[in-house]
Amino acid sequence: MSGNPRPVVFGCFTYQLSESERKFFADCRPLGLILFQRNCRRPSQVKDLVAQFRDAVKNEDAPVLIDQEGGRVARLRPPEWPITYPAASFGKLWQRDKAKAVEACFQQGKLIGAELYNMGITINCAPVLDRTCPETHEAIGDRSYSDQPDAIAELATAYAEGMKQAGVLPVIKHLPGHGRAKVDPHKQLPTVVCTEEDVLADAAPFMTMAHWPLGMSSHIVFKNIDPQKPASLSQGVIKKIIREKIGFGGFLFSDDLDMKAISGMLSDRAHQALAAGNDAVLFCNGNLQQMTEFAARMKPMTDEAYERWLHAARTRVTHPASFSTLMAQDHLDKALAEFAPAEAQG
Repeated sequence: MSGNPRPVVFGCFTYQLSESERKFFADCRPLGLILFQRNCRRPSQVKDLVAQFRDAVKNEDAPVLIDQEGGRVARLRPPEWPITYPAASFGKLWQRDKAKAVEACFQQGKLIGAELYNMGITINCAPVLDRTCPETHEAIGDRSYSDQPDAIAELATAYAEGMKQAGVLPVIKHLPGHGRAKVDPHKQLPTVVCTEEDVLADAAPFMTMAHWPLGMSSHIVFKNIDPQKPASLSQGVIKKIIREKIGFGGFLFSDDLDMKAISGMLSDRAHQALAAGNDAVLFCNGNLQQMTEFAARMKPMTDEAYERWLHAARTRVTHPASFSTLMAQDHLDKALAEFAPAEAQG
């Protein structure tokens, strides 16, 4: 087990790695790196940053992640990168023309995947499978495809398939569902009071995509399942709901442990998340001192988790077929013309 990487994906501070960051990543050997808008100036610079990280950890296949959902959650933005559309736009189109919406969603996934692949980014933390409810907080808002589970499942699958064909692995999120949360976990801990049956009804799209290899758990307390801990820290939610009832058997990331929804010492947060059944955790703020503290008590990834990671990694298309991005973008823009340009930015 000692040869396995540490089960954490860290952020970094800016557009390139400092010498201190290089040394930290070399010594720590985290599973991967996640990029944010603060790290992305232009395509060539992002490609160099990705290479710097992989050189530091001495692993040319080390995963590099990003959140490029489309719409307002897009770390890569114009003018250096194309406009992308929020999930809700595809859901609206689905109401009128299901086949057209599914094809457009596939094209967006493929286009985003191609952009990421060309810079060396191998994992996109998308699609969002959360179901819109009357109480859904704007933190999800138009990031959700629909209030209809069948629409979410079809559209999210198309988006994921497009990305996969372009050489990038998708992450289904936020297990077991974020739609009933009334507050933003970036700012405070959401608590949801509903039956287990309601949770599973909302989770129907996750059940449809449970065979996909990567998922992310949410920082939401489901009072009638575990009244004390959010899903990301709850063995009951992860084992009983995510693993058994939903049937997700893939590699599970926690959502970012730097969110205000989670309290306590950084190392304790990681310990709780891993003990609950996450395979790896995200810690994204790029603060080197905090990352050092975070990693100090973190052991290498378990063999079981590492095997799940290797299985996921083997599903990635390493040499995707080329395609006309201009034709794909034209197809996408025409399909969603009535929602652009304002809604294209979310």
